[in-house]
Amino acid sequence: MSPRLRFHAPPRAEVGRDLVARPPFDRWSDCAPLLTDAAWPSCAELDAWRRAASARDGIARPAFVAQTPGLLADGLHYERRIAERGLLATREGNWHDLFNALVWLRQPLTKRALNARQVADLAVAGPARRTRAQCALTHFDEAGVLVACADPALLAQWDAHDWEGLFGRERAAWGGRIAVQVFGHALLEHALRPRQLVVAKALAFAAEAGFVAALAAGEAAAVRRLDAAAAARIEAGAWLADPQELRPLPLSGIPGWHPGQAEEGFLRTAPCFRPLRPGRRYPPPPRLQTGGFRAGTFR
Repeated sequence: MSPRLRFHAPPRAEVGRDLVARPPFDRWSDCAPLLTDAAWPSCAELDAWRRAASARDGIARPAFVAQTPGLLADGLHYERRIAERGLLATREGNWHDLFNALVWLRQPLTKRALNARQVADLAVAGPARRTRAQCALTHFDEAGVLVACADPALLAQWDAHDWEGLFGRERAAWGGRIAVQVFGHALLEHALRPRQLVVAKALAFAAEAGFVAALAAGEAAAVRRLDAAAAARIEAGAWLADPQELRPLPLSGIPGWHPGQAEEGFLRTAPCFRPLRPGRRYPPPPRLQTGGFRAGTFR
């Protein structure tokens, strides 16, 4: 068996200003200077964005501080440092950590819920042992998406790994009856290379069509309500107790997300579109309370 190839993000100089014109970065256009300016943002600059975001919404976020030997000398686990000291160790000039900071800016309640669950598990299991819940929390933090679905037929195709149905015959459903909110910062890093085949680990939920459309359009109110609803579910332990809860979703199949979609047989032959393993079953999607959009039921 050949060793797994390690992903290398492109140098910043290779990432053009058109980055925020294509998915998934088209939803991050308000952060365009942090992504496309020639110079990397410093931790001080990121922290200024953090303070501004918290002033707008009243939600506390950990301070973005440079990961230095002096910071790490406190001996704290990464997650405990966030919870106990309110400090998020951040490597400057690093795509992975930059995207982590941006997700904290955009979806702080879900990030805080993940951190609280991780710290609680560490207190019980200790840092040397990784529980199934910790694996699920980490998988979602790194590669997660939230998927709102208003049509049970789409979910049935997804659960059967009928990729030609979900992304081909139902191409028009994306943005109207099913929509994705990207969360994982490693997933965003991989998406920097347009031809990278990106597969997310998804939490699916049932939603009314109005909410799906609002989320697909990137409406800030929909993103905020989803952040609060997802956080409540994670905090309660109703989500991410086990990695088996997560559905694989090849983002490369979503219309407009990958240039290979124009190639004949892409949905059949690209290695990210794997068949369903015998015996694999996914949990039914919950009904999330997302406020005035009347989310929560398949019709």
